[in-house]
Amino acid sequence: MKVFRRTSTILLMSLILMGLTAVTSTAVTVKMSYNGPPKAEDNAVHAFAENFKKLVEEGTEGRVTFELFPDSQLGTEEERMELLMKTGLNQPMANIASFAGVAPVFPEIYASSIPFMFDSYEAAHIFFDKSQYWKKAQEEFRNRTGAVLLEAVEEGGFLAFTNSKRAIHGPDDFKGLKFRGMDEGQLAIYKAFGASGTPIPWTELYMALKTGVVDGQMNPAMYIIIGSLYEVQKYMTLANIQYSDQFLVMNGDLFDSLSEEDRRVVVEAGKEANRISRMEVEAADSKQVQYLKEKGMEVYSPDENEMDQFREKGQPEYIKWLKTKASQEWLDLAVQCATRANEASKE
Repeated sequence: MKVFRRTSTILLMSLILMGLTAVTSTAVTVKMSYNGPPKAEDNAVHAFAENFKKLVEEGTEGRVTFELFPDSQLGTEEERMELLMKTGLNQPMANIASFAGVAPVFPEIYASSIPFMFDSYEAAHIFFDKSQYWKKAQEEFRNRTGAVLLEAVEEGGFLAFTNSKRAIHGPDDFKGLKFRGMDEGQLAIYKAFGASGTPIPWTELYMALKTGVVDGQMNPAMYIIIGSLYEVQKYMTLANIQYSDQFLVMNGDLFDSLSEEDRRVVVEAGKEANRISRMEVEAADSKQVQYLKEKGMEVYSPDENEMDQFREKGQPEYIKWLKTKASQEWLDLAVQCATRANEASKE
């Protein structure tokens, strides 16, 4: 009788241990959404998503896998963010969101987009990897939304000015020109420089530039090539207007449900995928600028004194608009951290 009880106890303990093992080893599939086509050569965000997926799946030995949904298949930016912030989801979610997705729930993110804030790619990397602003943004984003802000994903080169009228070496060269401006922040920059701005959809931009509805626009070299804007734009100014990035976010319940080891894999995979993207994007940006030169565009890189002029005239008007979105504390912190990042990048 005792033998039977002992055997039964051992069997019961074995079944419990097997059950616990099954729970801890259960795989989870994450739906990951983002904008743009599923073509790595045309969409740096898709390239990042593919690398991130591979690194997480390898690092977790298949315990965490991803199903990719490009082209906004899971809804608009705001709809996807709303889904991602919910608790108790049956379908775990991650998202690579632009400012249009993050800003409605965390407008302080706009403080990271102040124009002419970074002198170089390296300075932007330091800001988004190590700065007090970024650490505070991650903490506040989690507290406010319940979701996890993992990485600022580099999606393209710095925005540059182009126009068809004259070379722009400083803010005074903008006077009297008409530019495409897609938000209040961009319009504020043009106004500060003595130019005017008007919203024009991307699909109509080429014809608007060709017919003189506007004289110029701002975009990274990649988009100037994609839109064949070099055919209707003569001059390009590499003024490092704004760092072009999106944001990797993950459902908080999903992140917390992972083991400590798998959470570490996810965090490190985000950093490594971003390192790869940065290297590829920046190499491509240099080649794309050279391509535009070969297509006949005159490309100018402002010197340090000219960049100071852009900052002195452009930043105050932009910050004035930003104060309607974020507090002075956040704006001051972002500017201070960017200044330190610029200094550190030159050491």
